[in-house]
Amino acid sequence: MPLNPSRRSELRAQAHTLSPVVIIGDKGLTDEVVAEIDRSLKAHELIKVRAATDDRGARGEWMEAICEKLGAHPGQQIGKVLVLYRENPKERIREVRESPRAAKPAPRGKPTLRKSRVAQAASESRRTERPRSRTPSARPESEPRRRRPRSSR
Repeated sequence: MPLNPSRRSELRAQAHTLSPVVIIGDKGLTDEVVAEIDRSLKAHELIKVRAATDDRGARGEWMEAICEKLGAHPGQQIGKVLVLYRENPKERIREVRESPRAAKPAPRGKPTLRKSRVAQAASESRRTERPRSRTPSARPESEPRRRRPRSSR
């Protein structure tokens, strides 16, 4: 089943920060390279593959061949980089069972305000010695700016 456009867009956004994990070299798409791509897809689901050829047609054929052999979906192809996606159903089932959000339904009604992690850390690490004044103190007067002496030419 092909990916719908919104899911493909999400995958492209996720792949933006990835670096290529497999490189297709001068020998082309060999069985060893396909096996390595398969292992990477099992481990990561979304990968980038770099093709080391200047032939655009060959890169397109490789993308189609990989997707056909491994049951993957093409994410995108930008220059020499191919983005591939193949869902790992076993991992999805495990994530759903283990995620704490899946066990507890979302509360209905008025949304509660939550502090961000930064705000929580700042509130926990406040100083307690003395309260600070709300009005800032006057800055000290500075002396006139000193100039460097000119060197002889």
